[in-house]
Amino acid sequence: MGPGDELVEVVDETGAVLTVVSRQMVREQNLRHRCTFIVVVDDDDQVVVHQRAAWKDAFPSYWDICFGGICAVGESWELAAQRELAEEAGITGEPLVDLGQVVYDQADGRSIGRAYLAHFGGPVSCPDGEVVAIDRVPVSQLASWLATHQVCPDSAGLVVPLLRPLLNWC
Repeated sequence: MGPGDELVEVVDETGAVLTVVSRQMVREQNLRHRCTFIVVVDDDDQVVVHQRAAWKDAFPSYWDICFGGICAVGESWELAAQRELAEEAGITGEPLVDLGQVVYDQADGRSIGRAYLAHFGGPVSCPDGEVVAIDRVPVSQLASWLATHQVCPDSAGLVVPLLRPLLNWC
């Protein structure tokens, strides 16, 4: 079974499940689905950013400020966030701060998600191959970094506004 065959919940604007279809159908028809966004900040107040693999079905080779992805059928928000963080960054067992619901409704994707913040000072790995590069950006330089990199528009547009008050970033 390939990534496009993965089953995904299609949801309405309130997040209620309407049906379950393949990931490929979600992408082809731009169907609204559930996903998670996890920002990782290290002990030196740096955001752990990463570059997505070129084979990804959404935003291939883009840089991202969030780890995360599509929730499995029936999976809770927090379990999905923990799973994605382990798969993409090798981070397990860290408490997640729930930043709240986020909604992305654009021509390049439609999702209802939950954003989380994880403080993690250890090493970050890329165990599943979805991430091809890791970097760290000081919170004070995040705005300029975002302006000079091709960044996933969903996570940047949804999560950056939530980070400003939490990280004392202007």
